[in-house]
Amino acid sequence: MAKFREFITKSGTKIFAGKDAEQNEILVKQFLGKSNTMMHTSLPGSPFCVITEKLKVGDKKEAAIFCAKKSQDWRDNKEDVRVHIFTGRDVYKQKGMKTGTFGVKRFKEIKVNKKDIENFK
Repeated sequence: MAKFREFITKSGTKIFAGKDAEQNEILVKQFLGKSNTMMHTSLPGSPFCVITEKLKVGDKKEAAIFCAKKSQDWRDNKEDVRVHIFTGRDVYKQKGMKTGTFGVKRFKEIKVNKKDIENFK
């Protein structure tokens, strides 16, 4: 089994994230069609982050900051990062999509501020 990145929010909620395209592929396939909250930056080169529990107050923001901090968008630009939030029910994989690439039917978008990413431990 792949060893995913793990992050635990202040409220104790566990978040898993892929380290590369292969891990994103494995992780997302486990949650396709499920109601778990998932995140990915609006640009390529991000881990897919999966929240395996019911969201508690503050979890969404902390998870979005974690997702943004681990993205190529942040690494390359050091600016605010837009993160898409969706469920496993909104994710699909079509024949011919590269490893680690998925489509998302519906999502909400939040902007993660540069300062929040810089201050994230």
